[in-house]
Amino acid sequence: MEIHNFFLTLFLILITARILGELFARVGIPSVLGELTAGIVLGSSVLGIVEPNEVLKILAEIGIILLLFEVGLETDFTRLKDAGTKSLIVALLGVILPFSFGFLTAHYLFELAFDISLFIGGTLTATSIGITLRVLRDIHMEDTNIAQIVIGAAVIDDVIGIILLVFIYDFSISHEANFEHTLSVAGMVVTFLLLAPAFAKIISFAIHKFHGNHMVPGYIPTIIISLILLFSYLSHLVGAPAILGSFAAGIALSRRFFLPFGAFLSTNEPLLKEVKSNMTPIIQIFTPIFFVMVGLSVDLSIIDFSSSSFWIMGLSFIFIAFFSKFIGAFFIIQKCVRNNALIGISMVPRGEVGLIFAEMGRINNILPNEIYAMLIFVIVITTVVPPFLLKKYFKGECV
Repeated sequence: MEIHNFFLTLFLILITARILGELFARVGIPSVLGELTAGIVLGSSVLGIVEPNEVLKILAEIGIILLLFEVGLETDFTRLKDAGTKSLIVALLGVILPFSFGFLTAHYLFELAFDISLFIGGTLTATSIGITLRVLRDIHMEDTNIAQIVIGAAVIDDVIGIILLVFIYDFSISHEANFEHTLSVAGMVVTFLLLAPAFAKIISFAIHKFHGNHMVPGYIPTIIISLILLFSYLSHLVGAPAILGSFAAGIALSRRFFLPFGAFLSTNEPLLKEVKSNMTPIIQIFTPIFFVMVGLSVDLSIIDFSSSSFWIMGLSFIFIAFFSKFIGAFFIIQKCVRNNALIGISMVPRGEVGLIFAEMGRINNILPNEIYAMLIFVIVITTVVPPFLLKKYFKGECV
């Protein structure tokens, strides 16, 4: 793509996302759905004037890691730690139930091949942490106890999801279970998650120490973005999603995170305010690109809505996708049933994570076109519907 055409593409993405996000917000719909719709409208589903490319994918990736950094920055680590057991239960059941029901239904009810059924089950395990957290922010509920449980569960879900994808991919290619490779990836990911926040906290101490001694403007955004990029790279290096690195960086800089052995690394409150004021405009520019790219990645034109088998399978897997995530939240004790329901709904969106599973199956010639199209439909419905439900039910009393 020539540079002037890219400028026009980026203009269309940013302005359309802004307009539709604003319109959706004004009528009481979460603005993130406006940005997703912008991608669907601009992409091959409707107008076909913008196609996903490597540069846009990189900008979108920057958007999601910046969003997760901001989430980490504002996360109450103590409450996140307290929610650990509940988050773990929600995450484990949110993987086991969708995968089991999805695989068994695909393989035994619809008599699909074993590897196809594996990819369907894997796709249904996904949870889009980006979409869920953006909705919670849109409705000003990101600081609730429920949000802390969801954040913890979504992060764990992402870790399990990437390990599951490695296992399914290895099995589909070699038709043998490569547990050694899967366990090595799992070990590296867990090690990174244990060490990264401590390492980032030490780096943040250096940032605090040298703050105020710089001569060139732009010290804060330059250093913070450098830190985010470094930890995103390190996260990817050990086989984890890059967003976990940026989340760890945000957690470490948070005013609520202290190392057990490092009370001297106390957080500089004025500096944190400066970090937020400097980073917020940058985050607000890049994050809509990510959500537009999710919409661009969805091609509704490939779906044959006249096929009866498409509707039977599609509706079956949509039910499994909702029910399996929803029911998993009821295995933890909350002060009212509404809170369990809210946690379950928050874990439903598949978004870009589901698309990654489906796309991996397609490009490796594992998923036939009709199955891939059906999964795209399931991902769209499970991405679009939960924000409406969250906005409606978070207005209740028990949160």
